[in-house]
Amino acid sequence: MKIKSQKDFWSGLMFVAVGIGFAWGATNYSFGSSARPGPGYFPFGLGIIQALLGAFLVFESLVVETEDGEPIGKWAWKPLVMITVSVAVFGYTLPKLGMATSLPLLVTITSLAGDEFHWKDVLINAIVLTIGSWFIFIYGLKLVIPLWPVFITG
Repeated sequence: MKIKSQKDFWSGLMFVAVGIGFAWGATNYSFGSSARPGPGYFPFGLGIIQALLGAFLVFESLVVETEDGEPIGKWAWKPLVMITVSVAVFGYTLPKLGMATSLPLLVTITSLAGDEFHWKDVLINAIVLTIGSWFIFIYGLKLVIPLWPVFITG
């Protein structure tokens, strides 16, 4: 059987694998019932839906003819590494430096992954996301997330 769209084939396989992984991981939690769903109910359903969508993509990549086979290009290593590093730095610094410092740090490192970098855009994005995150998570949902660094709040 000939793969007629490499991009769709490999992305479909990735969706199937991740969907099955989430559905399998959700089996470790209580499902509850439809009226009172437990913590495993939603991730299991989403995992199954994602796996089905991935299977449809794989099927489509084997059936629907494309002009050039949509080959997979080079891997974009810089964005992959920079975004992974920024999330790791955010996770490490949030308890110590608080949201007011670690979220702008996340935005700055992540913006370095792209080809265009403008300080003004990064600053506006960091301010809007920090205020929005404070409003939603700390003020609205009352989550216990430090806003300021530990050395300031004591």
